[in-house]
Amino acid sequence: MEQTFKIVIDTKGGDNGPSVMVKGATLALERFPRLKVLLAGNEEEIREECDCLHLPADRVEILDAPGEITNFDNPADAMYQKTDSSMLLSLDTLSSRDDLVGMITCGNTGVALTGAMRYLSGEQRLRPALAAILPSQDGNFTCLVDTGATIDCTAAMLHHFAVLGSDFMRQMYGVEHPKVALLSNGTEPMKGNKLVKETYPLLSADERLNFTGNVEGSNALSGVCDVLVCDGFAGNQVLKVTEGTAKRMMTDIMRYARRTNSAEIGELFTHLMGVYDIGSLGGGIILGVTKPVIKARGNADEKAVVSVAEMLLNMAEHKAVFDKSRNHI
Repeated sequence: MEQTFKIVIDTKGGDNGPSVMVKGATLALERFPRLKVLLAGNEEEIREECDCLHLPADRVEILDAPGEITNFDNPADAMYQKTDSSMLLSLDTLSSRDDLVGMITCGNTGVALTGAMRYLSGEQRLRPALAAILPSQDGNFTCLVDTGATIDCTAAMLHHFAVLGSDFMRQMYGVEHPKVALLSNGTEPMKGNKLVKETYPLLSADERLNFTGNVEGSNALSGVCDVLVCDGFAGNQVLKVTEGTAKRMMTDIMRYARRTNSAEIGELFTHLMGVYDIGSLGGGIILGVTKPVIKARGNADEKAVVSVAEMLLNMAEHKAVFDKSRNHI
């Protein structure tokens, strides 16, 4: 009998409302027979949606959570004032139940990170990081870390992020010696701001890391590195600029295809959409915790929920990723 895995889906906090999260759960259950879900949110609303969508009762559990965290909530305040929120109750439940293997949320990134640190930290209680997996030019993937969870970083934090990213790429993608690069404004060791210059020797001295040096933004996703390390501000800009550039290119290609009535260009557009649709790639993965938590985009749709559910299933098959005996992913 095929092993089943249960994930937590926080239905609140997203731009499109709880119904989209429940619909995404429905599609995920249809696509993945081994999946079960725990839906956190307003129990009455979720049950009504489940009845309308005919979700299988034996594969769906509901966690009643009347409170909600918004994007305007301060993480520190929310941790104490909104303990009945769907996000914090989801994290608490995830930490206490062995049958749950991961969590999806579209809510406040700061609260998700702080909550994961509170409920899912290992013994060392090191700061988690938010990573994104992006397609690289050579057909593989690059782990970008951090992508916005920690804006003002220290060199020690970036060193820790490099270890987390390497560990993740090794376990999840089978990259035996992940190449680690540091985002900078030049490839020379002396280039970069104060943070980059302080981080460079730390990465160079760590024998656990296959550190290849600095990399410029124009070459970041060329395949020269498996892990790209930077502070959250720079990482978020890399993520957003990459997405914006891809959207602009695809818009121009589609406009040209319609004008020339070219089937070949239309096929190219379809291919590029599959590769560079950031939403379909899932979401940001919180690394450095005992169970995987994925922060989907605030405007995530049903398709994004399915993609993130698939990511969590893949992680669940690699038991080391969420083994409680580990201090980080």
